[in-house]
Amino acid sequence: MTSTVETTSAHPAVPRPGALEAVRARRSWSKVTDLAPSRDELLTFVAAAGRVADHSSLRPWRLIELRGEDRERLGTAIAAAQGDDKPSTKPLRAPLLIAVVASYRKSDKVPRWEQEAVASGVAHVLSLLLDEAGWGVIWRTGGYTRSRDVAKMHGLGTDEELLGWLYVGGKPPGARAGSRREVDARTFVSRPPTAATAEKLDKKSTTKAEKARKKKDKSRKKKKKT
Repeated sequence: MTSTVETTSAHPAVPRPGALEAVRARRSWSKVTDLAPSRDELLTFVAAAGRVADHSSLRPWRLIELRGEDRERLGTAIAAAQGDDKPSTKPLRAPLLIAVVASYRKSDKVPRWEQEAVASGVAHVLSLLLDEAGWGVIWRTGGYTRSRDVAKMHGLGTDEELLGWLYVGGKPPGARAGSRREVDARTFVSRPPTAATAEKLDKKSTTKAEKARKKKDKSRKKKKKT
């Protein structure tokens, strides 16, 4: 019989206070002012966000900066995608929109879903950096993110997909961001099942699948008779 031994490390098991507090303080800002970070500021944040875990260092992502009239063109594209007569005013809710694009690379090692995860990771880290620097940020999406009109407006390639936009602007003086409770970590962190439990779960899953197959076969036979 083997025993489980809990090991500890001399290295601190928690993030540095600055990073931990920054993550805990992050909120989504649905309303922002007309102020926005400059291009140089944005490039500094993007350079840091690009350090996310990236299998084979494929860099399967890119960002598109939308300011001024770019947002109006996006509003027109959204309207075309939805069949509306008037341009959408949604892109005008912030002075800066950062389109997050998954730019897939050919790879035998890194599947498509993993590359999309990298692009999402860059967006999340970038939103955290912007928030920590004092900017209001919210990640917005919509069914039209995958429409032809919106893709064309962004100049997307055949191996690219739009994952949404980070809406960025100044945090309104005195305004409070939407609250978000800290999760109960114990609910989301678990240990793998024991061998015996895993075997029971496997048998239960197999039995369920077999019942579903028999039900489907029975339904097919019934249709043939009618």
